[in-house]
Amino acid sequence: MSARFAALLACGLLALPAAAQDPSADPLAEAGRINARLAMEYLKREQLLVAREKVEKALLQNPRDVTVQLAAGLVYERLLEKKRAEQHFRLALRADADSPEAQNALGAFFCRNRQHEKGVEMFTKAARNPVYRTPEVAYTNAGVCARSAGRLERAEQYLRQALALSNSYPETHLQLAGVAHERGNHLQARAFIDRYLAVAPASPDVLLLGYQIESAMNDSAAAAAYAQRLRREFPESAQLRALDGQEPRNRE
Repeated sequence: MSARFAALLACGLLALPAAAQDPSADPLAEAGRINARLAMEYLKREQLLVAREKVEKALLQNPRDVTVQLAAGLVYERLLEKKRAEQHFRLALRADADSPEAQNALGAFFCRNRQHEKGVEMFTKAARNPVYRTPEVAYTNAGVCARSAGRLERAEQYLRQALALSNSYPETHLQLAGVAHERGNHLQARAFIDRYLAVAPASPDVLLLGYQIESAMNDSAAAAAYAQRLRREFPESAQLRALDGQEPRNRE
């Protein structure tokens, strides 16, 4: 659950500097944006010292840019400088208080650092932002944040708000499957896994959850099918190692 939570909250943010580019006649400001994007690329490659170097250049060149501040927040958080990271996420919001990207980023930071109420508040603020084109993502993030705090009923409420806005965002279906399974509604969980797999490729997380749901329903054939897919498609995954610890010890 925690790995899925982190991935969901981080995946969109890593692309922000490229996605949010605002062409400018100021070459120094544009150089800052370019260095912020480079910092994010190095961050994805786990080249943290180079990412820091690039983001520090970006901050000198264009400190008032939202995406430069967001990139700095992500780099410093990965470097475990959490106070500095939070400062940059807040500076991004100060640069543009109506930026849904900055609202999502600060919400993600709060949730990753166990400040769940603050995180949910930021996500719901982003979801209600009239300029945000994908509010279902923010409501899904709010659901993930509430789920990570053990607030399953509240998580389901946010996830169903996301589903009401769009039934084509795969992560909503996957999170609803996980919440339903944790609440003991295994038949409902199975339906959400099926919906996810109808619109998105399988991942190790999805196949392991499918195995767990079918095992809870005592459908050994369906559980075995998920186990076989996980073993065949993701033989080096941590999820397969987890499954090997869960399966009955009767296979050869």
